[in-house]
Order: sequence, then structure tokens, then C-alpha cells
Amino acid sequence: MKLPLLALLLGTAALGHAQTLAPFVLKGKLNKIPGPAVVYLLREGVQQSVKSDSAVVTNGAFVLRGTLPAATRARLVLVQHGNKRRMRTRQADNATFFLEKGTTVFSSPDSLVHATITGSALTAQYQELMAQLKPSNTQMEALYAQFRGATPEQRAALEKQTDALEENQKSLFAAYVKAHPNTLVSLDAVEQLGGAVPNYTAVFPLFDQLTPAVKATPDGQAYAARLQALKRVAIGAQAPDFTLSTPEGKPVALSSLRGKYVLVDFWASWCGPCRRENPNVAAVYQAYKDRNFEILGVSIDVERNRAQWLKAIADDQLTWPQVSDLKQENEAARLYSVHAIPQNFLIDPSGKIVATNLRGDELKATVARFIPQP
Repeated sequence: MKLPLLALLLGTAALGHAQTLAPFVLKGKLNKIPGPAVVYLLREGVQQSVKSDSAVVTNGAFVLRGTLPAATRARLVLVQHGNKRRMRTRQADNATFFLEKGTTVFSSPDSLVHATITGSALTAQYQELMAQLKPSNTQMEALYAQFRGATPEQRAALEKQTDALEENQKSLFAAYVKAHPNTLVSLDAVEQLGGAVPNYTAVFPLFDQLTPAVKATPDGQAYAARLQALKRVAIGAQAPDFTLSTPEGKPVALSSLRGKYVLVDFWASWCGPCRRENPNVAAVYQAYKDRNFEILGVSIDVERNRAQWLKAIADDQLTWPQVSDLKQENEAARLYSVHAIPQNFLIDPSGKIVATNLRGDELKATVARFIPQP
């Protein structure tokens, strides 16, 4: 299953002009909040220049003041009785909004999650988009709840349903961008359509529809830079070469496999989705290993997890070459702009990338298309 789009919809920014700092004020009135309680302002956007802050909730009220160089995505999280462990979980009492110049007010009888947010034009636009996505979000939540305890066959069926809902959301994102190219809510829509592992050929045409003013914002420039990095490893590009070592210390260069179809597979021992996908990868390897096909597993584990990496290789029966420098952000991950796993690249005998991010049945079908039965 691809990393979900669900509720990654945390808008990116508002159109900004000068780089001077603009003041903002966040006011809240949350009735029936038992103390002690604190609200935390968390950065959620591409830019990293807005400092996180916090305020004590007194008699259900709070005020946060600060400055920012440009509007950006943000989130308020309410923590009661010092329980910070739930701050970044789905169960956290929180509200997503656009942090921009001026005063934004949060009003609710009991919580942030139920708050009415006023004073931010961009937040209002964001909420309009969220309303369009709410039906599919609700369906996805119900499907995710069924994953726990599901059999492999049931998981496969659930993944097909969630994939269909994700495609529906992508269509809604694309329509919104086309209709509203001059707002950074649309930049956020482009970013969330791409998800954790954007497909350059699918995302760039939408990004290119945005107005120059949107692209010139800090978040617009940051996402443009990410797209440029993705372009270097998009379908049709020559695969960048790299050299990493096996567990035994033997260096392996990707270029040494030139002349074969090679699946470069990024994973880690601690990555649940990677481990669940490994049986599919192993099945493809067994079917094609004697037919000019190789897999090069690239782990982003760290040195302290060496034992877990080796155990995962053995437990999952990964009999193809495995390499890593056990530094997490290794040379290969940087070259291939890998920010989330599992992620893979299928490379043809000439060294050209011909497919990316293949899972399950799609992996089997794609390899079969390039290496047909004799």
C-alpha cells in the first residue's frame, strides 16, 4: 500500500510578499477544558523558519503571539495534564490551519478538534477543500481500522480499496489546482497529491499550473527544489551510480550490474510496510533471477541496528545483494531523493529508469512486461 494521502491535507502556505517579519496572534476560547492544559504551535509547512511556541490555557482561554516571514502551514495541539506523548498521534486534540499575518481565533465548547476557526482567509479556503475530501477520508479511516488483525488476503483487498480512494482524492486535488492556481492552498494540494513519494511526471504538470506568485513563495521555491531532485531520478532518466557495501564489507557498485534489469529497493528492518512487501519482492526474484534480472537491496538502517538488519535479511529470506553504510541517509538515498520507504526503481540494461515505486501485483506485472516469458 502506498503511504496514505489521508489527512496529510495540512495546507502549505499563503501568498507572501516581502521577507520582513509579519506579526500574528492566535486567540482561543475553549470552554469546559479541565486544567492544567497547554496549547503547542507546531510547524507543519515546508519552510522551517517559524519557531514552535506554547501557551498555558487559563479558564479555557489562550493567546499566542509571534512573527513570521511568510504564511505557512501550522497545527495547534492541546495537551492536558502534561501528556505530551500523544502530541503527534492521530488521537491528539489538534487543529490544522494556515498561520498568517493578523489574528486567528479558535472557538469551541470542548476541544480544538471541534473548533471554529475565523480570521484566516486561507484557512477558510483550506476548509472548503477539506469538505470535498471528507467522504473519502471517512471511508479510508474505516478501512485502516480493518487492517489490524487482517489476513494477507484481506490486506490485499483493503489495499485495493484504499488505492481507489487515493485516486479519487488525487482527482479532487487536481481539479482544485486547476480552478484555483493563485493560492497556496493549491500548492498544498499539489504536495499532498504527490504524497510522501511523489511521481515527478504526475506532479510537475500540476505544479506548473500554479501562478508565478505562488511558485515564488518560500514554500513554492522549496517544493520546486524537491521536484528538481525528483526529475533526476524520474522515469526515462539515467540511474545515478553509487557504491555501498554488503554486510561482509564487499563494495558493490550499481554500475557493476549494467546489462541486467535491476530493481533498486530501498527499505529498512524497522519499516513495517517494507517487511510486509518483502514476500512480494522475494517472489519476483525467484521467478526472474535466472533471466537477466537482479535486485539490489539498499537499507537505510543505522549502525546500532546492524543486528536487526541482518536478522531481517535472514528472516525475510532476502537472498539478493544487500548493501548499506548504516548511516540512514546514505549516498544512494540522497542521490535518489528517498524521503520515505519502501521505495524502488526498476532500471533497464542500459541504465535507464523505466519504472518506480512498484508494489505487489503491480511489481509482478511490470517486471513481466519488461522480461516476458520465454
